[in-house]
Amino acid sequence: MNPTPADDILKTAQDLRWKVGNNFHEQLMEAIYTEAAQIADRSVTYPGQEPRFDLDRTIDRIVTSRMWGFPLMILLFTLVFWLTISGANIPSDWLATLLVGKIYPLLKTGAVMLGLPWWLSGLLIDGMYLATAWVISVMLPPMAIFFPLFTLLEDFGYLPRVAFNLDNLFKKSGAHGRQALTMMMGFGCNAAAMVSTRIIDSPRERLIAMITNNFALCNGRWPTQILIATLFIGSLVPAQLAGLIAALAVVGVALLGVLLSFATSWGLSKSILKGEVSTFSLELPPYRPPRIWQTIYTSMIDRTFFVLWRAIVFAMPAGAVIWLTANIQLGGVSMAEHLINLLNPLGWLFGLNGVILMAYIVAIPANEIVIPTVLMLTVLTTKLGGVGSGAGVMFQADQAQAMALFKADGWTLLTGINLMLFSLMHNPCSTTLYTMYKESGSLKWTVVATVLPLTLGFTVTFIITQLWRLLGF
Repeated sequence: MNPTPADDILKTAQDLRWKVGNNFHEQLMEAIYTEAAQIADRSVTYPGQEPRFDLDRTIDRIVTSRMWGFPLMILLFTLVFWLTISGANIPSDWLATLLVGKIYPLLKTGAVMLGLPWWLSGLLIDGMYLATAWVISVMLPPMAIFFPLFTLLEDFGYLPRVAFNLDNLFKKSGAHGRQALTMMMGFGCNAAAMVSTRIIDSPRERLIAMITNNFALCNGRWPTQILIATLFIGSLVPAQLAGLIAALAVVGVALLGVLLSFATSWGLSKSILKGEVSTFSLELPPYRPPRIWQTIYTSMIDRTFFVLWRAIVFAMPAGAVIWLTANIQLGGVSMAEHLINLLNPLGWLFGLNGVILMAYIVAIPANEIVIPTVLMLTVLTTKLGGVGSGAGVMFQADQAQAMALFKADGWTLLTGINLMLFSLMHNPCSTTLYTMYKESGSLKWTVVATVLPLTLGFTVTFIITQLWRLLGF
């Protein structure tokens, strides 16, 4: 049978595929051998030959060394926190001016024009709107700075080196080396850190990372730490040293949180979360230039706005509760004052007071509204005139005004120190707890993550208070 045109076409196609296939195979093998030769050329040093310079290896000798690794790590993250805190001040002020200084009065005027009852206007605007406004103005700028910086370090290849440096410490505490990365993420937002624990494969070690992450000071707690350290710690030294001493006090609290993470991880791994420490292969990727614009976009969408939205969802009902407790009266006294008077004896045992305990109860949804709530409740209980905008209306004050309010309510150096410690060691915010429940799927472990730091916070402040009074300070 004579071949048909179709047979000729098929034979030609097969010959072409064989030639292309062979050519591709040769090119692939050549590329593999070329890359292997390049790797060997960089890695192997022959006798009598000077070692070739390798930038990645040179950097790693410094950032992962026993002598310089930890100091450089602390210095770098101190710089990141400083940029976050300092850089967030101006946009936070802008947002507060816009949301509280301009939009808030317009809403109040609009409510009057619409003839809304005072209670409805107060509930919606003084309560729900103001709580949301404070959360946005305090929470958004730090997250918009911290998360991109954190992601840039990740893209550059530095964060795996952090895990490498801390791996031995976490292993000794019964935790996973990658918990170092989730702990660093917690300094931006504990809720986002709960999601980041997905990088830990072991369910036991992932739970340890979740439970202990609250000891990493999130951006919502930095304002409290900075204000109290400035007013009570910085005031102990001459004015020219006040800023430095206050900053060192805040850094000291943050480092205490890291130590608590190690200690608590060790305690959990030896008790309710016993188990063998898992081993993992940690690849140190090559250093590469960060993709700045892509990093900013993804960190803003995937982390910043995601976490901010969850915080807003919880902040709005918190604002309503705060306004209601300050305005619903029983026997001519607001519910907030009744609760504060009830909590005062308990607060005295821990070197705090009823206002602080009350603020942390109603501000569970967001740490960002703790200070505005404390200021509002202090005005409510001290009956000081000319300060604030009324019952249930949260506000911010400058340092001199805040100090005058605190002194009027009987605050002392002990109160300031214990508030800083309690701010570190108290239950996570509701956004973090909700995220942990979604990630772990366990109500039991979410309760443990709530009770454990709270118990530790009360224990530490109680001991300090009793020693303080025993020594007669």
